[in-house]
Amino acid sequence: MPANARFAFKLFQALVSGAPGQNVFISPASVALALALAANGARGATWRAFVEALELGDTTLDELNRAGAGLLRALGQADPQVELAIASSLWARQGWALDPEFQNRCLNFYGAEAASLNFADPRAADTINRWVGQHTGHRIERIVDQVSRDARLFLISAISFKGRWSQPFDPRLTSAGSFTPAGGAPRAHQLMAQRGSFRYAERPEFQAVSLPYGAGRLAMDIFLPAPRSGLPALCAALGEAQWRRWQAGFSATEGFVQLPRFRLAYAATLNEPLQALGLAVAFGPGADFSGICRAREPICIDEVRHKTFVEVNEAGTEAAAVTSVGMQRATFMPKKTFRMVVDRPFLCAIRDTQTGAILFMGAITDPADAE
Repeated sequence: MPANARFAFKLFQALVSGAPGQNVFISPASVALALALAANGARGATWRAFVEALELGDTTLDELNRAGAGLLRALGQADPQVELAIASSLWARQGWALDPEFQNRCLNFYGAEAASLNFADPRAADTINRWVGQHTGHRIERIVDQVSRDARLFLISAISFKGRWSQPFDPRLTSAGSFTPAGGAPRAHQLMAQRGSFRYAERPEFQAVSLPYGAGRLAMDIFLPAPRSGLPALCAALGEAQWRRWQAGFSATEGFVQLPRFRLAYAATLNEPLQALGLAVAFGPGADFSGICRAREPICIDEVRHKTFVEVNEAGTEAAAVTSVGMQRATFMPKKTFRMVVDRPFLCAIRDTQTGAILFMGAITDPADAE
């Protein structure tokens, strides 16, 4: 899905450039799904802003929803050996009636069930957060800190992923190594190791290896930048056409891989990057979300919050993500053999090799900071 990839790369680049030298790990799929829910209520210039930000081109709302539903079906059947669950929900202020057509579209296309909550009750945030914990395998327990008096609606999208490597790393081969963060000195770090046949690519800018999970449809791609270029330059080069060229360069190659174990929790508020991508009108008093509620009260996006978790070890990968859209009252060739030691900042992505959907994407600058 080209539009999904374009949006994923733009958002990822915005967050990486805004946090130089720091770990960044996002779920473009979770963010895109939460925004798609909100887009179903957008009208006029606000809808056009979603079209720009999500790179939809001439896609209609119905086409967006059918594509979203198709992607969810495809991912739900991706691999019985991999645990992958995606869920969405709508939480509306009690007495604030959602437009039935909006509610039905969110349910029918995205499986988003709606609930009415007394936002004046101090326990309202806990109710939403319990849902978040349940749908992220309790790897993320909180996305809403408090519910303001102006809050009208929360649109939540959660993803839970647990995949065992198709070829697990032997823990007996894990050894003491080092990892050199950007601008720093080498630090001691445990590196997992494996020899075998991998999908591998090499260009002047990087080495890359694809490590499959389960039956092989889902995989983690790891891009190790060349020492002279570095991770920032690699991230800056990301783009849909570039990504397709990089993916086309992979081929089965015998080699040796060392990879750091890491565990990372990441959180970001996405207001500024989303506004920079063209969605500014949705955050202000000029927003038109008249398709969400039939009440004449104007609403706008107050805050888009995103949290992720990832753990990579010898057995496989566990990852989770949640995105909350809070709405309130408006005011190159491979070698025959290779050796790839991931001992400096690298780029990684968990993707569906069939649809191309990028479930998670990260810039890992220092795995020690992630523990």
